Amino acid sequence: MTPEDFFAGNDAGLAAYRLAHDAIGGWGGCEERVGRSQVCLRRARAFAWLWNPRQYLRNAGADVVVTFALDHELDSARIKQAVRTGPLLVVHHVELRDPAADLDEELLGWLREAYDRAG
Repeated sequence: MTPEDFFAGNDAGLAAYRLAHDAIGGWGGCEERVGRSQVCLRRARAFAWLWNPRQYLRNAGADVVVTFALDHELDSARIKQAVRTGPLLVVHHVELRDPAADLDEELLGWLREAYDRAG
């Protein structure tokens, strides 16, 4: 399955994937793994995931969620949820309603930090 297959019928999800893919390509690229539940972006370790919340939540507030892993918790109203999954790993969820506007410098900066951390 390709990211285009995964986000078939979800224009916002596909737009978010393409914007993230283009930005990450400028940083040196990464491996992409497409599963039934998400598109995973990884280097030596996974650092970001794009997924469709409507696949899991009846009343999802967005068409796509970007999740990324850092070693610290961010303090921002944009973070829907941050979960510490290990002593040095905090996973952050950001809902995107308008990928072109929401995948801005701030969010791309967080993704870059996760990318750099993933080796």
